[in-house]
Amino acid sequence: MSEMKSLAKDTAIYGVSSIVGKFLNYLLVPLYTYVLKQTADYGIVTNLYAWTALLLVVLTYGMETGFFRFANREDQDAPSVYKTAFLCLLTSSAVFAALVVLLRQPIAGALGYADHAEFVAMMFVTVAIDAFACIPFAYLRQQKRSLLFAGLKLLFVLLNIAFNLLFLVVLGKNDVFYVFLSNILATTVQTLVLLPFTLPKGGRFDGAVLRQMLRYSLPLLVLGVAGIMNQTLDRILFPYLYTGADAQAQLGIYGACFKVAMVMMMFTQAFRYAYEPFVFSKHKDRQSVEAYADAMKYYIIFSYLILLEVIFYLDIFRYIVSSAYWEGLKIVPVVLWTYVFQGIYFNLSFWYKLTDETKWGAYFSLIGLVITLVLQVVFVPVIGYWASCGSSLVCYFVIMLLSFFIGQKKAPIPYDLKSIGLYTMLTIGLLAVYYALRLYYIHNMWLMMAVGTVLLIAYLAILVHKDFPLSGLPVIGKYFKKP
Repeated sequence: MSEMKSLAKDTAIYGVSSIVGKFLNYLLVPLYTYVLKQTADYGIVTNLYAWTALLLVVLTYGMETGFFRFANREDQDAPSVYKTAFLCLLTSSAVFAALVVLLRQPIAGALGYADHAEFVAMMFVTVAIDAFACIPFAYLRQQKRSLLFAGLKLLFVLLNIAFNLLFLVVLGKNDVFYVFLSNILATTVQTLVLLPFTLPKGGRFDGAVLRQMLRYSLPLLVLGVAGIMNQTLDRILFPYLYTGADAQAQLGIYGACFKVAMVMMMFTQAFRYAYEPFVFSKHKDRQSVEAYADAMKYYIIFSYLILLEVIFYLDIFRYIVSSAYWEGLKIVPVVLWTYVFQGIYFNLSFWYKLTDETKWGAYFSLIGLVITLVLQVVFVPVIGYWASCGSSLVCYFVIMLLSFFIGQKKAPIPYDLKSIGLYTMLTIGLLAVYYALRLYYIHNMWLMMAVGTVLLIAYLAILVHKDFPLSGLPVIGKYFKKP
């Protein structure tokens, strides 16, 4: 239980910063959708950000997880592990940034932005800076300096918002160029503030350690590339696969509505930041499998809660984006379920990381990539962005099941499948009631939100009764204890 309290504390800190940061970034979505000239402009933003997400995985080549793994091993010198990873990422990121600047024009032409090479140069240099910074940020997590980590992440968000407001609102520069300029300025300032806290102290660069880390991490690169392509391939390929003349406009609508479901991703990301170092540090604890099982159970419970909230109040959440984008809001429930499966898959993935069988992660991700690619190539020309979000849903559902069944044979963990099944059926049942009423009986927005509120209360009542008694809460828990 003490381990779970520690996990909950770190998740709360990371979660608050992540949720606040993502919420503040939410404010940029309506800003972009209202200020940028047309939906196609937001399509450009969506497309290039998808490319940078893929490049970030390539440029970090699994070293973040490799650092956590080797820094917690008794036979390794943690300062030397950190210095080795730090210098390695610094070198590779600097080389990549220099090449991008030199070759910006042919790269931009290959991506379809021959007239805007400056867009590509700014975004790709930004991702090089981010790739290097991932190791210093991992060091903060490993040192359990969660408050500093959260503060620096929020610093970037606030700076990015400030620069966007300055250029797009104050100066009236309603051009995509200033979106990318704001990003690179905020990233640069954040990294300069980060470095004094994370410069390597002690230790030495160790080539032997680097080789071991690369052997461990490179399979994770395959995993990571395939994994991030499962997440971003829809936005990368869409302009090439969609047969309509308004491909960038449709991509802009898809990208904007995708943002509405980001609250689920916020929770998943916060959980990951706390969970990964927690798992590796507790690997020597023989009771850790029970902790992993509890973490999975509560992740699923609260993921379902968030999913229900977003769906039941989607008539409010839709105002995050301009009405010009509302035609794409029907994809939000599909994206939410995708995030749920993605989070479960991440939690399941630790069996092969802890047993050093990272090849399985690569296998699963490659299988998912094939599913995603085939479904998009076949169906995007026919049904547009519905195929984009649907392929991601199928991908994560399949690899989630594969990881569970194979993991239970390789490194079994006693997950509470009975409770997980109960909450799954409860969630599906509540959604069925909600959609039946909405489609056939109630057509008033406010009345449907009232119905959603009643259904949420029913979910919470079962949660409190079964797994989360109010008497266990800090401070106010004493008022719920039985006399």
